[in-house]
Amino acid sequence: MPGAMASLGRGDALLLVDVQNDFCPGGALPVEGGDAVVPVLNQWIRAARARGVPIYASQDWHPRGHPSFASCGGPWPVHCVQGSPGARFHAALELPEDAVVVAKGVRLDRDQLSAFDETGLAARLRADGIRRVFVGGLALDVCVRASIEDAIAAGFETYLLSEGARAVDPARGRETVSLLLRAGARVVGAS
Repeated sequence: MPGAMASLGRGDALLLVDVQNDFCPGGALPVEGGDAVVPVLNQWIRAARARGVPIYASQDWHPRGHPSFASCGGPWPVHCVQGSPGARFHAALELPEDAVVVAKGVRLDRDQLSAFDETGLAARLRADGIRRVFVGGLALDVCVRASIEDAIAAGFETYLLSEGARAVDPARGRETVSLLLRAGARVVGAS
């Protein structure tokens, strides 16, 4: 278990953001190379399980007619509709059965980009004794960014898994990493 993975322990959590079919190649709102995060995140999942570190996963879970959809005046194509194949986690993601799944984007009046936005996740992490959160997933410059910003605001020491996240826009992804560093996040690789 190399580097940062080896430091996982009591008080830590792994948060996987929206590793869903619609955000991977072939999906309704694909991130270029989005599926490349899956093997990296699987390494982190295995390391977390080996060390007894809990795993949380957010899932865009939009009702039909969601305000984020372009057909309803929002910026995005229809994606991650509740119960649809596109809303499922990527088939190769080794998400354990005991992972805590957090549904977001369920409101009918606005979008919820962050895994912490009215989901109860911060309270759950505190109840579970979590102090450090390691975050990866899709997309770095949208939902991963919002989740990391909210984790920091909630008082968690927060780490971006640099090799386990991809941006919709690679240039904006680099800007996002700089912004997150300034906000207090730390960036770690697999080794």
